[in-house]
Amino acid sequence: MNPRPAVEPRGEPAPAEHDDGELAPAAIAVDTHCHLFLMEEDPAEVVAAARAAGVGRLVCAGIDPDSSRRSLELAESFPGVFATAGVHPHDAASFDRAAGRVVEELLGDPLVVGVGETGLDYYRRLSPEQDQRRAFRAQIALAREAGRPLVVHVRDAWEDALAILAAERAERVVVHCFSGDEEIARECAARGYYLSFAANVTYPSARHLRAAAAIAPEDRLLIETDSPYLPPQSMRGTPNRPSNVLAVARALADARGREVDEIVRLTAAAAAAAFPFGR
Repeated sequence: MNPRPAVEPRGEPAPAEHDDGELAPAAIAVDTHCHLFLMEEDPAEVVAAARAAGVGRLVCAGIDPDSSRRSLELAESFPGVFATAGVHPHDAASFDRAAGRVVEELLGDPLVVGVGETGLDYYRRLSPEQDQRRAFRAQIALAREAGRPLVVHVRDAWEDALAILAAERAERVVVHCFSGDEEIARECAARGYYLSFAANVTYPSARHLRAAAAIAPEDRLLIETDSPYLPPQSMRGTPNRPSNVLAVARALADARGREVDEIVRLTAAAAAAAFPFGR
C-alpha cells in the first residue's frame, strides 16, 4: 500500500489547466465507479489526469474491508474523490459480523457515500450463491440504516438480484456496470433505480447495452469506468482510467441522439442526486 501523497486541502476541485495555461473543459463529469487502489499508476497521477480531462468527481468503490478502508484514505487525500464501503459478491463467503462492522463504521464518515459494491455474480461464482445472497441482504440493510445508496453488481443473476432488492426494500439503488437489456432497464427504471453504464457500452457486441442506455430515464442515467477494468473499445488491452469516462458519455450521446456535453451535465446531475456528495 503506497504512502499517502502530499495533496492540497480537501474541497471542491479547482478547474484544471492545460499546459498552455488555458482552462480545460469544466470539470463536471462524474466517474461513479472506479477502483483507484487496484491501479498500477500513482493515484495522484490518475486523479490529476481525470481532472485535466474534465472529470470533477470520482467514486472509489471498495470491494472488501481492506479496500474500503483504502478507498476512504484516497477520498481523504484527493479533492473530488469519494469512497464506498462494502464486500463484493466474489468475497461474499468471507462476509461475517467483523466485515459488517467495518462497513458500518466506515459509513460514519461523510466521504463514504455508498454501500458496495455488493450484489450477485453467478457467472464466476467465486463465492457460493447462498453466501452471495446472505451478504447482499446484509448490505442492503446497512445501506437502508445509513441512508446511503446501494452500489449493486449483477452478472448472470438478474432474477435473484431484483427479487432480493424488492424483498429487502432497497431504497436507493445504483446498478453498477449495467449489463441488462431493454426489458431489465425498464424494470429498473420503474423501480427508480439508477443505471450506471461503463465503457463496455462502446464494444461492437454491446448493442443490447446501447439499446438499454437509449431508454434509461435521463434523471437516472450515470457513467463510470470501473477502472482499471473495461477500457473503451479504442483502448482494449490496456488498463482503464477514470479520464476515459468521457468515452462512455460519447457512446451514450450517440445512443440517445444527444450532444456529449448534455450527457455529461445530465449524468453529473444524476450522480449528485444518487450520492450524498458534500451533504
